[in-house]
Amino acid sequence: MQNHLRLLTPGPTAIPDRVRLAMAMPMIHHRKPEFKAVMEESRAYLKQLFGTQQEVLPLASSGTGAMTAAVTNLFARGEKILAAQAGKFGERWINIAKTQGLEVVELAKPWGQAVYAAEIEEMLRKDPDIKGVCIQICETSTGVMHPICEIAKVTQKYGVLLVADGISSVGISPAPMDEWGIDALLTGSQKGLMVPAGLSLIALSEKAWKKAETVEPSCFYFNLKAERKNVLKNQTNFSSPVSLIIGLREALSMIFENGGLESLYQKHYALAQMTRAGIKAMGLEPFAKTDYAWGLTSVAMPEGVSGSELVSLAAKKTGVVIAAGQDPMKDAMIRLAHMGHVDFGDMLAGLYAVASSLPHKPAAFSDAYLSIAMQAYENAGAYPKNAL
Repeated sequence: MQNHLRLLTPGPTAIPDRVRLAMAMPMIHHRKPEFKAVMEESRAYLKQLFGTQQEVLPLASSGTGAMTAAVTNLFARGEKILAAQAGKFGERWINIAKTQGLEVVELAKPWGQAVYAAEIEEMLRKDPDIKGVCIQICETSTGVMHPICEIAKVTQKYGVLLVADGISSVGISPAPMDEWGIDALLTGSQKGLMVPAGLSLIALSEKAWKKAETVEPSCFYFNLKAERKNVLKNQTNFSSPVSLIIGLREALSMIFENGGLESLYQKHYALAQMTRAGIKAMGLEPFAKTDYAWGLTSVAMPEGVSGSELVSLAAKKTGVVIAAGQDPMKDAMIRLAHMGHVDFGDMLAGLYAVASSLPHKPAAFSDAYLSIAMQAYENAGAYPKNAL
C-alpha cells in the first residue's frame, strides 16, 4: 500500500492545501462579526458560481439534504412531479418525493443514456397537473450529463419548476441558473468545490420563491424561507458548519483568482477529452457513449473483468483510488473522476492505474495510450457553452 493515495473518485475529491489550512484555523463563533465577514464574501462568490442574482443558501448537510430541502419547500403533499430516472441518483428524487407524499410520474431511461428535452415535453403535454421536474445535471452513477439547457426551455414553456441536482456539475461544467432558467439549483461541497463533505448549497429562482411562499415546509430543519432571512444577515438559521464555510470561501477564492469559471470549465472539459481518449486507446469503451459528464468518465468493463476487483487492485498497486459502479452496475463499470483539485498529471496516473490493473490487455490496446491522452488534452478546443 502506498503511503499517499491519489483520490480520483467522484466525491469526495482531493482538498487543496490552502483549503485544509484555512479550515485548521482557530474556531470562530457563528453569530459574531468574524464569521459574518466570511459569509458576506462567500455569498458574493456563490452568486457568481451559480450564475444567479438570488441568494445561495448553505445547509449543514450532504447534497441529499439540499435535494430534500428542494422537494419539501417547493411541493405540497399530494402534488405531482416528474422525476427523471436514469441512474441511482435519479432514483433518489423518486424516494425523496414519495417520502414527502408527492405523486411521482417517472421518466425512466436505461443506465448510460440521457433524458432529452423532447421526452420531458411529451410528458408535460400529456399531463398538465405536473408541477415540477426533478433531474440531475450529471448522473454520477453513470457519467451521463442530461441537456439541462434545453430541458429548461421546455419547463419554462409549460410553466413548471425545474429542480436540478448539480452535485457533480456545479464548479465543473456550466449551469448558469438565471440564464438557462433553472428554478432550483443545488450542489454539495465534496466534489467540484474541493471541500470535505457536510455542506450543501441551494438557490431558488424568483418563480420558485413565489411557489415556496404557498408551501408550508414539512421539515423543521430544512426551512429555506428561514434560511434566506438569516443569510441576508450573513448567518445561517441553525448552528453553522463554520470550518466548512471557511474552507468554501478559500476554495472559491482559488477559483476566481485563477481565471474564474471560464478557466475552470475549460480545464474539466479538456480533462474529460483526455481521459476518454486514453480509455479508448486501451481498447476499453466509455460506459456513457454520448452526453458524457465533464467530471467523471465511466468505463464499461470487458467480459470477465470485475470493476470492483480492478478498483481494489489499482489502489494496492498504484495508490490511485477510483470507484466501481453502483448497485446493479457495481462490477460492470469503473468510474474515473476528474473533478475538483486535479490536473492532467493526476489523470495520467489514473489512466496508468487502470491499464496496469487490467487482467489482460484488450486486443485494441495501444502502448501509446498516455501520449494519445495528452494529445487529446492539448487538442480539446474550447468547451461548449451550453454543456451539451
